[in-house]
Amino acid sequence: MAKISVMNTDITVLNYNSHDYISLTDMASAKEGDSRAADIIKNWIRNRYTIEFLGTWEMIHNPGFKVVEFDHFRKQAGLPSFVLSASEWIESTNAIGIVVRKGRYGGTYAYKDIAFEFGTAISVPFKLYLIEEFQRLKEQEQAQIGWNAKRELSKINYRIHTDAIKQNLIPQEITPAQASRIYANEADVLNMALFGMTALEWRDKHPDLKGNIRDYASINELICLSNMESLNAVFIQDGIPQRERLIRLNRIAIQQMQVLEDLTGGRKLLK
Repeated sequence: MAKISVMNTDITVLNYNSHDYISLTDMASAKEGDSRAADIIKNWIRNRYTIEFLGTWEMIHNPGFKVVEFDHFRKQAGLPSFVLSASEWIESTNAIGIVVRKGRYGGTYAYKDIAFEFGTAISVPFKLYLIEEFQRLKEQEQAQIGWNAKRELSKINYRIHTDAIKQNLIPQEITPAQASRIYANEADVLNMALFGMTALEWRDKHPDLKGNIRDYASINELICLSNMESLNAVFIQDGIPQRERLIRLNRIAIQQMQVLEDLTGGRKLLK
């Protein structure tokens, strides 16, 4: 569940059966207030054009749609006595484009195509802003998915990095506490090369933030970090001293970040 703001009205976006459904109830409240939202939806559904639109959408997307019942509503649409609620439409035709939910987040929700069409019943500017805000929400979600994937890749490569440290830098006779300090020291080699500070320095600089420096890295930084972990593992296995590894990794980080910035226009690496 997510929220978007359209012309000072909060609109709920519900994930239902792996699809996005937008609250028609929230949208209707932007026109007449919460008390009239249900009436606005009913008046919209009973319209002949709306019935045609909903029925066509269902025939395209819903194999279980009851076309005979749809034809019955289509013939009655436009008559003064014709009344139709969202629940009646769903129950009679087995429609999936509109859902009615009860409880805390109750209301009438519609698949995005239908919700955009309903936006016209509010106002043309409202519909256009709704489409724009929904698209912005989807772009944010895709960016977050990309960040999560890069973070997971970084964690996998970090295992390769720690295995190289264990095999080449940690004597068998030292204590677990001493080994932990070696791991942390080598992790800070990467932090210094990419971020210009150690994990402790970052925590001192950001006492109110949870997590660690890598949790707040950009996608470009995570890509670079993943590459550096693999490279540092090779450098360790080759017996290259830490100071020389740090210098090499910093140069690589600057070069890779510049390339990534040219491609994506993201945040730049500070030397």
